Amino acid sequence: MSQADSSPQTYAQTPLGDWHRSAGAKMVPFAGYEMPIQYESIVSEHHACRNAAALFDVSHMGRLRFDGDGSEALLDRLLTRRVTDLPIGGVRYGMVCNPDGGILDDVLVSHLKTPSESRYHLLVVNASNREKIVEWIKPLLDDFPRVTFSDRTELTAMIAVQGPLAMETCKRLFSFDPSRLKYYQARITDQFSKPVIVSRTGYTGEDGFELVVRAEEATRVWENVLLAGRDAGFVPAGLGARDTLRMEAAMPLYGHELDETVDPITAGLNFACNLDDRDFIGRDAIAAVKSAGPRRVRIGLLPGGRRPAREGCDVLSTDGQVIGKITSGGPSPTLGYPIAMAMVDAEHATASEFEIDIRGKRSPATRVKLPFYRRAKK
Repeated sequence: MSQADSSPQTYAQTPLGDWHRSAGAKMVPFAGYEMPIQYESIVSEHHACRNAAALFDVSHMGRLRFDGDGSEALLDRLLTRRVTDLPIGGVRYGMVCNPDGGILDDVLVSHLKTPSESRYHLLVVNASNREKIVEWIKPLLDDFPRVTFSDRTELTAMIAVQGPLAMETCKRLFSFDPSRLKYYQARITDQFSKPVIVSRTGYTGEDGFELVVRAEEATRVWENVLLAGRDAGFVPAGLGARDTLRMEAAMPLYGHELDETVDPITAGLNFACNLDDRDFIGRDAIAAVKSAGPRRVRIGLLPGGRRPAREGCDVLSTDGQVIGKITSGGPSPTLGYPIAMAMVDAEHATASEFEIDIRGKRSPATRVKLPFYRRAKK
C-alpha cells in the first residue's frame, strides 16, 4: 500500500465547520463533507425543534443558479414540476428523473428577484447528488445558449431554522419580516445590510425558514439567530435530529425512499409531477406508471415492541412471504415508540398487519397513515 493510499481521507468543510468544532459537536463524514451529527444529544435537539427551534447547518446541500432568458424553459424540461408559471418569490418541490422515470434527485426550485430587479432561479439539490446533477444539466445548456449556469455551493452557506418559535422570534432580524411569507415562498432581503435569501421551507415537519448567505457571513448570521432565540430555547442541531424529525414527518430521503430504481408515483410523490401539457425528461415513463398503477408502494409501519426496524429489514406478509423492505426506521422521540417507512409490493400495501424481520426475529407491525407526526395548525 502506498503512502498516499494510507493517508487519512480529507473531507470538505462548510463555512460553519470551525464553529461546530468549537461548540463540541460530534463530527462525521457525510456526502463528502465533515458535518455535525449532534451537539448535546439527538433526542434533546429533536425536542428543541418540536418545542422551540433548532438551527441546522445544511451548507452541504448544492445550490445551483440559472440566469438569463430561457431559465424557466430549461428547468421545465429538467424537472417533474412545472416551472414556466412559477411566480417571482415562489418555491416548488420536484424531482430530476432519468428517461425511465427513475429519480436522480429531489430538489427545490425558487424564482428570485434581486434588489436591482434582475431575476434568476435557484435549484437546491442533495449534497450526495450535486456532481451528478451538475453533469446531467450540462448537455441541456446547449439548447439554451442565453442561460448562464453557475454552482454557488462553495460561495454560500445555508442555514435551516426550524421550530414553532422560529418565525416570531427571528422576524426582526431581517429587513423583511419572514413571517409574511407563505409556505413555499422566498425573498431576497438583508441582515445588517448583507444579502440573504429567506425561504419558508424546511425538512422537519415544523414551521420555519431556510437562509442562504455569503460564505463569509455564515458564522455571523448563525450566531445572530442563536442569540435572538437564546431565551426562547433555540439550540444548534446536527444531522441526527434532522433525520429523526424528517422521518416523523414522513419526508423521503434520497438513498432511502428515493433512488434511480424508484419513480415519483411509486414514492407517493404524485403531487410533485405535473404531467399535462409538458415534455420533461422521464415524463412518458412516469405517466405510464401512473396509468397502470405502481408495482410498489411506500407505507408507514409501527413495529410492535421497543425494537426499532432499520433500513434493509425485510417486510413480510402475515403468512411469511417477503413483500418489501424497510427504507427508514428508528425510535420516534416525539411519539415515544419505533416508526418505520417501507416499500412493499402494491398488492399487499392495503393490508393492516405485517411482520418485520429484525435481526433474524420476526416482529409484528401495523400499517398507519403517513405522516407519523403532523404539527398543530395555528
